[in-house]
Amino acid sequence: MDTTNIDPVEHLQDEVACPICLEYFKDPVIIECGHNFCRACITQCWERSATAASCPQCRETVQQSNLRPNRQLANIVEIAKRLSFRAAEGAGGERVSGEHQEVLKLFCEEDQTPICVVCDRSPTHCAHRVVPVEKAAQEYKKQIQEERQKIVSEFQQLRQFLEEQERLLLVWLEKLDKEIVKIWNENNTKLSEEISRLSELISELEGKYQKPASEFLFLGSRPVLARTGLLGTLPLIGVKWEEIQQELPDNPERFDTEPSVLGWEGFTSGRHCWEMEVGDRGGWVVGVAKESVRRRGEIRPGEGIWAVGYVLDQFWALTSPATHLPLSWVPSRIRVCLDCDQGQVTFIDAGDGAPIFTFPPGSVPGERIRPWFWVLGVGSRLRLCP
Repeated sequence: MDTTNIDPVEHLQDEVACPICLEYFKDPVIIECGHNFCRACITQCWERSATAASCPQCRETVQQSNLRPNRQLANIVEIAKRLSFRAAEGAGGERVSGEHQEVLKLFCEEDQTPICVVCDRSPTHCAHRVVPVEKAAQEYKKQIQEERQKIVSEFQQLRQFLEEQERLLLVWLEKLDKEIVKIWNENNTKLSEEISRLSELISELEGKYQKPASEFLFLGSRPVLARTGLLGTLPLIGVKWEEIQQELPDNPERFDTEPSVLGWEGFTSGRHCWEMEVGDRGGWVVGVAKESVRRRGEIRPGEGIWAVGYVLDQFWALTSPATHLPLSWVPSRIRVCLDCDQGQVTFIDAGDGAPIFTFPPGSVPGERIRPWFWVLGVGSRLRLCP
């Protein structure tokens, strides 16, 4: 037979086709006569035959147990498949089915894969919806274009959103910067004013400290004396009893019958605490009084004084009438805690934190309250702790 004009690829395809199924060999085996078949094809052929096993081509009787895999033929089959693909693509530029060597002209929508006309008639795809490849390609191109437009639109919206957020953030930062500068300037101004005020106060105190004793006993233009025998400092650091006769004006701010004195600073709100060191000689009373407390005549606690004291070797709370405090110890430091908002005054032993006495909430009115001190007897002294 003259094979000069036969296409080598087609000839090779014929040689690697199973004589039974006429498809490419699948798991090729060789039998005793030398012919090759798919393992499944020759096995089924012999199972259907009622006679002894024989070769479907030459009819020679063979032994079924002598099937031998033909690996070389299997390799040649794979080479023939690749050559068929290249030949088909080179001829028409179209892809072909690897199983049937037919052009993939259809598209299975269920399996989302291109198939050939032979695949379309196979049990795998016969019940599936199939459309031409060109139509499926156009539909996919349309979907891709729509998705692309959607992504581009979302990207533009996102970019506009980010640009707007950037603008708002810059505006907020600019506003914040102005507020920070404003607050800094205000605080700097307040700090400068406070420094100036404190400098003036220091100068005033230094000047008063150098004055004679008779002038040193005045808070500003008001005397800190209660009567002869009481000495104080500016601002009030302590008071003590001394036998010094003084010629003092009849100032309405001064207590005229008892050696007591109001502190320099007054309070109308908030909570304030200070500690007083009490002497071990004589008697003493510490507490608070309203700024309008009566200075003339006998001291009456019920008229605006809230204090505790050590008098005649006993502790007392200046209530009306006085309350005896059975303390078993003599504190050396008293902490006074004034709560203007609650109207309450508490006295605590600053040494161990033990409570001494409390004027309950509502006891102190909502007017200006000042520290109040009273020394009793020679040697009595009170000192404000730092």
